Amino acid sequence: MEMEILTERYELSLERIRQIQQETTEDTAFDRYFKGVSCFLVQLCEIFAWIKAGEAETASMDKLQEVNERLYADILPGNYETSFANPAYAAGELGEEFGQLLCFLYSELRSLIGFVYEQDLEALVIRMELFLSVYNDFVYSREEGGQPAGETIRQLLYWFCSDYADITMEKRIAQQFTPADTFAVDIVMKSDLTDLRYLYRYGEYVSESERKTADYMNSLPMEKICLMADTYTEGYRMGFIMGNKDITKKKSVAILYHLGFERVIRQAILNFAKLGLRPVIYRPSDSLLQNRTVYRNGFTGANPNKQYDYDHKDDAALFMDKQYVNRRLDVIKAAFEAEKQEIALFGGPAVMEVFGEMPFAPVSRPEACRLSDEQQRLSVEYRSGSREIQLQYVKEEERSFTIIAFPVPEIGDNFPEIFDEIIRINTLDYKLYQGIQQKLIDALDEAEHVTVKGMNGNRTDLKVMLCELKNPEKEAIFENCVADVNIPVGEVFTSPKLAGTDGVLHVSRVFLNELEYKDLAVTFKDGMIAKYSCANFDTEAENRKYIKDNLMYNHETLPLGEFAVGTNTTAYVAAAKYDIGAKLPILIAEKMGPHFAVGDTCYSHAEEVAVFNPDGKEIVARENEVSRLRHTKGATAYYNCHTDITIPYDELGELAAVRADGSRIILIEKGRFVLPGCEELNKPFENQ
Repeated sequence: MEMEILTERYELSLERIRQIQQETTEDTAFDRYFKGVSCFLVQLCEIFAWIKAGEAETASMDKLQEVNERLYADILPGNYETSFANPAYAAGELGEEFGQLLCFLYSELRSLIGFVYEQDLEALVIRMELFLSVYNDFVYSREEGGQPAGETIRQLLYWFCSDYADITMEKRIAQQFTPADTFAVDIVMKSDLTDLRYLYRYGEYVSESERKTADYMNSLPMEKICLMADTYTEGYRMGFIMGNKDITKKKSVAILYHLGFERVIRQAILNFAKLGLRPVIYRPSDSLLQNRTVYRNGFTGANPNKQYDYDHKDDAALFMDKQYVNRRLDVIKAAFEAEKQEIALFGGPAVMEVFGEMPFAPVSRPEACRLSDEQQRLSVEYRSGSREIQLQYVKEEERSFTIIAFPVPEIGDNFPEIFDEIIRINTLDYKLYQGIQQKLIDALDEAEHVTVKGMNGNRTDLKVMLCELKNPEKEAIFENCVADVNIPVGEVFTSPKLAGTDGVLHVSRVFLNELEYKDLAVTFKDGMIAKYSCANFDTEAENRKYIKDNLMYNHETLPLGEFAVGTNTTAYVAAAKYDIGAKLPILIAEKMGPHFAVGDTCYSHAEEVAVFNPDGKEIVARENEVSRLRHTKGATAYYNCHTDITIPYDELGELAAVRADGSRIILIEKGRFVLPGCEELNKPFENQ
């Protein structure tokens, strides 16, 4: 009966939306907006029926490409400047107030592409009805000789997001943590992967890069596919072992990947099955109802336009207030509670990242929605609250993860050669690195603090305080990180002591979470960020806002949550050889020099779990003065973010471990390892 009602609502909505093509508002810009968006919705409904009838299964490659291109055409860079999905264009055509409101509405309707391919009729109906509600308000107001009040439209959008929060969040939590939804799993496991038409079954944007990636995967021998999959799944398994966690208690694993790698993912699913784990694979959220962010998390195709995502990252500013935040937290709690039995069996994510796309430097559009100071505070409250709820059900002390990365063809003409080099880097002899890194740890464990100084224009001058060892025979300050959760091998890391950690961290150019920062400088006082600046924009205000929004996650300050020494000089030399340093993910970049994470420690929410190095020593630096507050002031102990910033070897003048008596052990000097026992790390430089 429920499906019958939904179907009736759908048919009525579609009929009314079709009629809009024959109607007119007296304002040309609004007329173009509503007719354009109604045309998009009709197109989606036609594709919905096409897929339901099974016609997409037999369609030609040309037809599939044409449909895919048509769905995303409006936000592709060549068309975006005159799209109502662009807040600058929408404001210019519709006025600032209606521009923001109707631009958001169109963006929310564009999230229907994924729902259409997954045949989610309910998601389609509720958004069609929202569009009609807004349109009808304009029609009624026109009949009265005017326009609706902006606040009236805002309230329609507000209550849509509030009223449907429970339904949408329940679906989203189920998709992210339980293995019931087999939409993507069926594509991976049942498709003929040599027939690239399978790429278009997802509904994600498919570019030449995804097709070339899939072709390249098909060209590889099974031996290499298995090597890639085995490295990926073994890293996941080793994460449980190294963290003293029982993988046999878990029954599911979330698999996150980029389209084109299905041949590897298929083998990984088979590997995970041998560990007793079923796959959880889901689409990144494009809807504000499902916590949309600029960071696409799930199975992903090409990003048609990163500027579009950036322009809409703060759309919640249209209606974020205390009531909205409380409502969202309530439904998140209810959604986790409804799925708690399955979620208890969830083992954590296994992420296969890609890199090589053109670096992205966003344009700051004043017409885009922006969070007020109070809304920034509320967004922090919401982020913290939702994280705390999740941790009640997905316990950090019981779950693990792994991350690995591979290049895509956009990286350049040497793609096959670079791909093989990355496979080699991802499978380096961890035993060799384990021994060398132990030499570094032995020296660092003698130190009271570490000093780091830049060179070649790098202005870094930092003093990083370290945890005190009470029993050096059984304890260590730094973790010896081999290739388990973070692949490839190559770092030793710790949670610094905040008091006395002072100075400036500077990098001339860095990409963090796919965003470029130029001349980034962060000043620490007692381990907390005191000042920050960059040179991306013309004004200091815009630069500070850029950092606060995207690096600080709207916090007023963040602690230095991690200090690490990267040891993967092989990756560094490869990056220089192929000139791909700017395109590397942080996963690899963090291994190519000392790095500093702002935000929570690496042991966030799992400080009580004992962690040991391969030599049997317990890592005791699992907290700092902020995370220690979890015992007394839980809400203030975590910032729920962690971003690594790396100083490359060619900008590193000196890194020294300084004992309490002031004597110094130099580990790195002028970009080269000088600590005895680390000579092997300098060999890759000889091939430059």
